[in-house]
Amino acid sequence: MNDTYINDRDNALFSIANNTSTSKKFLFEKDKYYRILWLQKGEASVTVDGIDYKLKENQIIFLTPLNKLELKNTPTEIISLVFNREFYCIQQHDQEVSCYGYLFFGSSDVPIVSLDRSEQVSFDLLYQVMREEFDNNDQIQGEMLQVLLKRFLIKSTRLARKILKNPEINQDKLDMIRKFNVLVEMHFKNIHKVSDYADLLNKSPKTLSNLFGEYNDKNPLQVIQERIVLEAKRLFLYTDKSAKEIAFELGFDDAAHFSRLFKNIAGKNPTEFKKTSIL
Repeated sequence: MNDTYINDRDNALFSIANNTSTSKKFLFEKDKYYRILWLQKGEASVTVDGIDYKLKENQIIFLTPLNKLELKNTPTEIISLVFNREFYCIQQHDQEVSCYGYLFFGSSDVPIVSLDRSEQVSFDLLYQVMREEFDNNDQIQGEMLQVLLKRFLIKSTRLARKILKNPEINQDKLDMIRKFNVLVEMHFKNIHKVSDYADLLNKSPKTLSNLFGEYNDKNPLQVIQERIVLEAKRLFLYTDKSAKEIAFELGFDDAAHFSRLFKNIAGKNPTEFKKTSIL
């Protein structure tokens, strides 16, 4: 079953479905929609930007409009939530839900959260309320659906914080890390040095490194480089651009320098990656 809200005035769209066959119209369209997949039973193999992930029962995965999604198998008991920035802009409303940098655009890794039994009940109730709201075709339906989506994102962000290396890290430090991740997402094509991001944040590179040491196992340079290589993989997989063209697009004047960085992160040079990965 699929329910879709569309506001023709501003092209806002929000869609929910309880299996992938009824949501393909939106689910696999890259560059348009934020997508949330909640696997309720069994296991599912998904590929995001050429990287394989195994979703387990009651896990939720969060995808941005940039992510290319492929399903290796099609489980029937999977819930999808799809929306565009016209319906709800996570950047503009970050103070409301704080998911920017956690659930979306946080790093090169795709966020996955797991639900325990009590959380399953809570999320399922929220999903059912969303379903019921589609029966109320009135002038405030869109606002109500936004409120319910915000609730879903807030609950998910809280779960994402629990799986941090150090869940007790204070909010000020977390906000600084989120700001760094967001800046990387905005500027990774032309800013490659930790010191330049540190300047934008009015912090020293050492302060950033210490923060990330508390936050997870990656340092700031790894975050930058992995984001660059992730974009390079997308371009290799889904465009016909050459390695030299991709290197230039990602801010490298020296294609050999780009090739060395790519191999260091991906384990293969661009030529090897294209031969073994492109379908």
